[in-house]
Amino acid sequence: MVGPSLLMKTSNLPSGKLEVYTFGMTATSPAPEPDASTKGRTKIILFLTIFIAMLGLSVLFPIIGPLGRQLGLTPAQIGWFSTSYSLMQFIFSPIWGNRSEHHGRRPTLLMGLVGFSVSFGLFGLFAQLGMNGGLALGTLFALLVGTRIIGGIFSSATLPTAQAMMADISSEDDRAASMGLIGAAFGLGVVFGPAIGGLLSGISLVAPVYFSAGLGLFTAALAYFMVPETRHPGQTRTATVDRRSLLSRGGIPLFLAASALTTLASVGMEQTISFYVQDVMKLDPGETAKTVGKMLAIFGILAALVQGGAIRPLSKKLPPTPLILVGLVIMAAGMFLLPQMATYWPITAALALIGVGSAILSPTLSAALSLSVGKDGQGAVAGLNSSALALGRMVGPLLGTNLYQHVGHGAPYIASGSILAVLFVVMLIARPQVQPQTPAA
Repeated sequence: MVGPSLLMKTSNLPSGKLEVYTFGMTATSPAPEPDASTKGRTKIILFLTIFIAMLGLSVLFPIIGPLGRQLGLTPAQIGWFSTSYSLMQFIFSPIWGNRSEHHGRRPTLLMGLVGFSVSFGLFGLFAQLGMNGGLALGTLFALLVGTRIIGGIFSSATLPTAQAMMADISSEDDRAASMGLIGAAFGLGVVFGPAIGGLLSGISLVAPVYFSAGLGLFTAALAYFMVPETRHPGQTRTATVDRRSLLSRGGIPLFLAASALTTLASVGMEQTISFYVQDVMKLDPGETAKTVGKMLAIFGILAALVQGGAIRPLSKKLPPTPLILVGLVIMAAGMFLLPQMATYWPITAALALIGVGSAILSPTLSAALSLSVGKDGQGAVAGLNSSALALGRMVGPLLGTNLYQHVGHGAPYIASGSILAVLFVVMLIARPQVQPQTPAA
């Protein structure tokens, strides 16, 4: 699921000088690196920022389906909420990644968080008007999609920027562990978010939406006061990174394809699970939101344990490709099992397998991409990976909801499992390797 998939570049100054980054100055001459305590504190703050931002997003997972149905929308129409959001992320993620390289990470991150909050506040307002009968169905649908477009434009600044910031302050030796820390922040957000969303749905199905908007503003305030800049505006770059050149470098193209396809499979499940639970367990909208919230909380606990615990030691012993293959097998198994289940615990068990698989895949793919480029390429490759994830999130909802509505309740999960199985075979044959880039002398 969320894994969201979380997602990361290098070059040469004409003079050949090596650029050095510090937290308090801009320089093209050697300067002291931030000490270990400063780096550790910044990583903790970034962890909290990502966790709270993910919490604000994941509270919506249990309620989007029931809310859409209560507004009179079809599953396919509801799928457009995520598709329009992700289309904007696909377009704007590389733009934000490049902006963070030239104008600094911190202002880019703050702008994304504030835009996220405003878009969710508008979504909640229009949904409430729709529930009260204040908007015609066609107008309501257009306005809701419009708010998602705004949200996609601004939220696409957050993930690649946060990952690039984490990479800025991480050595190559602990890069995978740092990506695992980001994964754990996402996982913990998924643990608590759906549970909170399910609880808040007892007040109203739009209450979690307003909660997300408020939490986004709180996160922006936290980042404003506590997150330092890790790359300063106007710094001379050691080279200009051409994003297109990265697409022909080593294993990067296949890692990006894996990010897109695993996200497509995950989001296809994510967008239909509330429909599936409601239909096979015969629940009303309120019961559906609470039940799915509990299921996804368990899903998130396991994902957080894997990303925050197992990935760290495994990434130090194994290269990325074997870990990716293991993740694909586990995630595909969960997808194939899910449509065979019709009661609470069997459905939850299948979701748990999907969660474990995606928890292995997300940080491993991010680390493989980050390690495939140098220090100056982190913002660019983060933007490319975020675009790949957005492409998966763009196609996944439409594919999943249309299969669910027009083919059958189990169709989205069989399709996702098949995509993962094919990807496993391709990765097994190609065996893409990380090709570290050495700094320019």
